[in-house]
Amino acid sequence: MRDAVEGTRGRVAVWWLAVESVAESQWPALAALLDEAERERAARFHFERDRHSYIAAHALGRRLLSSWAGGAPQDWRFSVGEHGKPEVVVAEGAPLLRLNLSHTRGLAAAALTEGGDIGIDVEWLDRKAASLDLAQRFFAPAECAQLARIAPEQAGEAFLDFWTLKEAYVKAIGKGLAHALDQFAFTLAPLAIHFEPTPGDDPADWLFRQFRPTPRHVMALALRPSGAGQPEIEAVARTAADLIGSG
Repeated sequence: MRDAVEGTRGRVAVWWLAVESVAESQWPALAALLDEAERERAARFHFERDRHSYIAAHALGRRLLSSWAGGAPQDWRFSVGEHGKPEVVVAEGAPLLRLNLSHTRGLAAAALTEGGDIGIDVEWLDRKAASLDLAQRFFAPAECAQLARIAPEQAGEAFLDFWTLKEAYVKAIGKGLAHALDQFAFTLAPLAIHFEPTPGDDPADWLFRQFRPTPRHVMALALRPSGAGQPEIEAVARTAADLIGSG
């Protein structure tokens, strides 16, 4: 597979992998891209579906790092931030690489940039819970009002649009669900995403994108670029053969 990313400031790579497309014979090779601690953790999952999602996400992230900066996928090391967010360990003086992973039933995703803050979240569309009830528990009042105006048959997907945007944001700032989801709000519109951030955060600093990587999944990207100008976002579907066959 040709390297898809050059490690230059202002670029963003988003990769995803349909987990159900992976053949049974390919899982050992994907697992071999992980480090020993990750393989041990994967082995502890009780359900095969969860184990495969975990392996897919971490193999994807490690291969993406190597595509960007070289080296073997197994050799990347991570530290853990204050709220448990993994950070890529780089050599002193090397560019700061920011990687974020997400996985849900049937899909794994990884997002990478240099410098700025980045978060990605994916959700399975068939996970259609009582969306308005959940929104009233977790979302900002303005978002609940938007959902209440949406036709019932569309409300489940709209809920997941909000949810993935909000998850991507709190992952990007490094706080995850330790950060209350009702303290900031999005407005969904056909061509725009309006963002009302938490106090002290400037919406002009942020870029958000939504994707439909498969007919069954929604995905959102949150990015606070490190430099001026519009970043170039390269979003690519990958296969297990891509990851296994790369150098």
